[in-house]
Order: sequence, then structure tokens, then C-alpha cells
Amino acid sequence: MASILGSLVRQVVSGIENVPVEITRAFEEQRLSNAGRGPPLPDIVKMLQSITSSVRTFVCIDALDECAVANRVKLLNSLQQILKSSPHTRIFIIARPHVRAEVEKRLPGRVTSVSVGTSKNDIMGYLRLRLDEDETPEAMNESLEADILEKIPENMSEMYVGAIILHQQK
Repeated sequence: MASILGSLVRQVVSGIENVPVEITRAFEEQRLSNAGRGPPLPDIVKMLQSITSSVRTFVCIDALDECAVANRVKLLNSLQQILKSSPHTRIFIIARPHVRAEVEKRLPGRVTSVSVGTSKNDIMGYLRLRLDEDETPEAMNESLEADILEKIPENMSEMYVGAIILHQQK
């Protein structure tokens, strides 16, 4: 988890003109004391809080559902800490629908959800195009093609896009 958020620190820092001295110092100290490993997660969260507290920041996290559950919990908890001190930060999360409840639980009162997906006709059109471009058409019979055109569109799930928006806490 520290590597994901550490990467986020590097990306945010690369977009600002003057890197805060405490961030440069923290990375240098950790590099020297931890055999090249980065700072621990709590220190990285503090760095992100420091940077994003005064600069409008947009964070995009794709495929959150592919993150291991334990790491997902740590990431969402860290994001919650960052959002508390960073009123200018917006986070966009893309994941499958089963993750929505977890995001809403970890970031209560801050989530606006949008479901996006393709239509069955879009998927069918794409599949037909790909089947027509097949360079070995003799490898497929009509039964297999019919199965492909039936089963793939049935099993496609919509994606969930969570736009985490800070609301004034009352």
C-alpha cells in the first residue's frame, strides 16, 4: 500500500513548482536508513495531507476491485485521512459494483456514485467486428460463434465509478 501512495506522492510532487523540504528530507532519510525503501505508510499519508491541503488535487484510482481486500481497506482508510485535511482534493474511483458498499462505508457522506456501462448492442457489434476480422475463420464453426455472441454479452458487468466529493461536515 505504501508503494501505491508513495507513487501518488511522486506524481503530485512532480506537478508542483517547489517541493516542500520536509518531503525531500523524509524520502532521503528513508532511502538512507531503509536500504532504499520508501517511507512507511503513515508518513506517506502525512506527506499527501501536507501537499494536498493547499493545492487542488485530483486523484484517479482505476480497478480498485482488483486490489486485495486488506490493501483496499488500507488504501480507503488512508484516503479518508487525506480527505479530512485536504478540502481541495477530489478522488475518482473506478471499480466493479461489488466495491461500492465498501467505498461508501470507508468514506461515509462523501461518495457520489455513477454507474457506467456498455449496451448489449455495443458488445455484440464489437464481437461481430472481431469475428469478421478473424484470420483463421475455418477454426470456428457456427455453433461456437453463436455461443460467443450469446454468452459474452450476458456476462459483461457494468462498471462503477465513484466520484468522491467532499461535503461540508455538520
